[in-house]
Amino acid sequence: MLQNVISKPGRGGRRKLPWVFTEHGVAMISSVLNSPTAVRVNIEIMRAFVQLRRLMGTPGELVEQLRRLAETVQLHDRHIRAIEEVLNRLMEPPEPPRRRIGFHVRGDEADDKV
Repeated sequence: MLQNVISKPGRGGRRKLPWVFTEHGVAMISSVLNSPTAVRVNIEIMRAFVQLRRLMGTPGELVEQLRRLAETVQLHDRHIRAIEEVLNRLMEPPEPPRRRIGFHVRGDEADDKV
């Protein structure tokens, strides 16, 4: 139960100030405040609301961007796995040279070339 958040009925409204404004609240406060700083801040807040509305209005575009991002991440994962495999093969000790089967004469120049 959230007793400290909800005001009791008949008390005359909020006990604490709101932490955020709606878009309409920003428009109303901009008509009251007239300083250059207040005007600049209100313009930036309104731009943020417009951008947020634009993002919410085009969920297909956002989904497409997320899909492309996921594909890129998968591609990079495949490349990283391939690099890891190559590095693991390079770190393995080389196989020792095999002894040749048969009779070998020491010092024979022809035998060393074959």
